[in-house]
Amino acid sequence: MFVVLSYDIGAKRVQKALKICRKYLRHMHRSVFEGNISEGKLNNLKRELAAIINTRHDTVCIYRIESPMLVKKEQIGVVRDGGEII
Repeated sequence: MFVVLSYDIGAKRVQKALKICRKYLRHMHRSVFEGNISEGKLNNLKRELAAIINTRHDTVCIYRIESPMLVKKEQIGVVRDGGEII
C-alpha cells in the first residue's frame, strides 16, 4: 500500500521521529513522508513512533492509499535527497 505520513512532534523528540520515518518512507519535506510499505512494516513504524511520542502533545497522521488508481499526485519541482523541493 502507499502511505503519506505527517507529524507534529515536540522539538525534543523530532530527530528520533525523523530517523524512524526515514527507515521506512521517503522524506518529502520537513515532517512529511511517503512511500510504498507493507502492512507489517507499517505496524513496525507505528510501534516505533508510539514508543517515542507524547500523545498529549504530539500528533502523527498516516493516510493509507490502498489503490493507486484512487490517487493522482502532482508535484512541482524536483525533490532532493533531503526531501526539499527545488
